[in-house]
Amino acid sequence: MDVVSDAISAVRLGRASSDRVRTAGTWCVRLDPYEGAGFHVVLAGDCWLLADGGEPVPLATGDAVLLPHGAGHVLADSPVDAAVAARARPLEHYLDGRAAAPAPQPGRPAVEMLCGKYRLDRSRVHPLLAELPGVVRLQGGSHGELQSAIALLGGELDARRPGSSIALPSLLDLLLVYMVRASVAGAAPGSWSAALGDPVTAAALQAMHADPAAPWSADRLAAEAGVSRPTLVRRFTPLVGRPPMAYLTWWRLTLAATRLRDTQDSLAAIAAGVGYGSPYALSHAFVREFGTTPGRYRTEITRTPG
Repeated sequence: MDVVSDAISAVRLGRASSDRVRTAGTWCVRLDPYEGAGFHVVLAGDCWLLADGGEPVPLATGDAVLLPHGAGHVLADSPVDAAVAARARPLEHYLDGRAAAPAPQPGRPAVEMLCGKYRLDRSRVHPLLAELPGVVRLQGGSHGELQSAIALLGGELDARRPGSSIALPSLLDLLLVYMVRASVAGAAPGSWSAALGDPVTAAALQAMHADPAAPWSADRLAAEAGVSRPTLVRRFTPLVGRPPMAYLTWWRLTLAATRLRDTQDSLAAIAAGVGYGSPYALSHAFVREFGTTPGRYRTEITRTPG
């Protein structure tokens, strides 16, 4: 696994949900904050997005927008300020028929979007995802792979061909990967994009993520990156935000929490899989990180409604 894939896998819960939305004329809808990541893909037409506390963002055909922290926001046919946003109707009212869809108006082309959400476990968000801005707009034509995924997604929505119940969730997962990948690639210097772009830091991260249970030491990671231990620590720490071995400990415990959530594996199997010599050693470290025992964590996380 690579860092981006691992960062997404650690927090993903279940399948994405999405709705195809068609509207026209004058309209303004509200989507409340969500414990996950929201997204919109403009399949036709253009519109505007206003996130809570943000500035209006124009969206055109082929554009995709990711709200990685689940910010509440408004979608509208034209630029909207806070006063207008306060009067927006909930999007759900149009989807379930409680409000009539706006009627087409001459000179105002119809807008078609795919609006959806990814469920995320916010207790263990990887810093690579945590540092993303509240709104990530990816313009049509600027990201070839993303546009290909959008075209495939639009085709599946249009045809609803045999196998679409598998194809659609898979394409939504692919869409998330492309949006996060493009976001990281376009991030400001000094962020996690810099960590993944630094050959020494990236080599150490790749080694840890490829085999987190290996008996890593700072010296062994440095050898993997082809540098001395002081050089690894000097380059890794400011980019990642913690020293190599501290990051490894955090990542191992994050993986343990994910397996407690998603599997029925025994604590002994989980401990061995993430690099701890015994269930006791894992439990001790887990309590320090999460403030609860692995058993209690598993019980509570499975009780949490989706």
